Amino acid sequence: MASIANKLPESAASPETRAFPWTSVAWFLALVALCYAPMLQRLALQWSTDEDVGHGFFVPVVAAYIAWQRRDELLARRWTPSYWGIPLILWGAFQSWVGTLGAELFLQRTAILFTLAGIVTAIGGFALLRALSFPLALLIFMVPIPAVIYGQITLPLQLFASSVAETSLNLIGIPVIRDGNVLELPSQKLSVVEACSGIRSLLSLSFLSLVYAYFFDKKVWMRGALLVATVPIAIIANAGRVTITGVLSEYSPDLAKGVFHELEGWVIFVVALLMLVLTHQVINRLWTRFGKEKPGAVSA
Repeated sequence: MASIANKLPESAASPETRAFPWTSVAWFLALVALCYAPMLQRLALQWSTDEDVGHGFFVPVVAAYIAWQRRDELLARRWTPSYWGIPLILWGAFQSWVGTLGAELFLQRTAILFTLAGIVTAIGGFALLRALSFPLALLIFMVPIPAVIYGQITLPLQLFASSVAETSLNLIGIPVIRDGNVLELPSQKLSVVEACSGIRSLLSLSFLSLVYAYFFDKKVWMRGALLVATVPIAIIANAGRVTITGVLSEYSPDLAKGVFHELEGWVIFVVALLMLVLTHQVINRLWTRFGKEKPGAVSA
């Protein structure tokens, strides 16, 4: 029996004897960084200059932390290297090539996700890929959405926030006339530009909702529930921000711009986070009262 055990491949080794494959991980990460260096450099530059995707710096860090936190579970699994990882790696290379030829940034940037999935599959098979599916899926949030889709999303958000602000301001006695996304107040004109559309808080809050659900709730379906809930929360919070800006501008026009406007945005974002936490508590209460989860049951 001892001779047979000595012949077992490393992928079948017991959890007690398998060490973390630092060399393999460092080697593959270095190769990926080298192959995608120009794209990663431009992506990091956009993170540093575009506030809508400023959260991109935190996405790979959080994803890596989640994977590292689960290292004991991952090392305890039976790793079965699969040749199916090679087509995924080749697809990533092909997509990156096509995106580069067509100057399509979204294709170039998402190609790295296929490459990483292919490497994981080649090393440990589909079982390891499933185990790392959540942190890998989080990486999509580091990629800015295509400009065409961005424009189609921001304009309706701008118009909605303007419409809600118009109705709210008129209800509290502040006369306002709306022309598209421009609010005509007695003191000044307020233009709800793309930066005030709420897309920034929507993207950041969507990412945080998944991370929050992962760390504070064991029910996998809760991640999807909170992700869906972030859409109305972010839209309502942003509409409230535009309304508050209109109210404050009537007391002092300086409160509608500069550092005060930025501070107001952070306060509203914190409020949106609290609304997300409250939504989580409400869903859990409803699940406990009306759900079919039995006491002592363990969620997947």
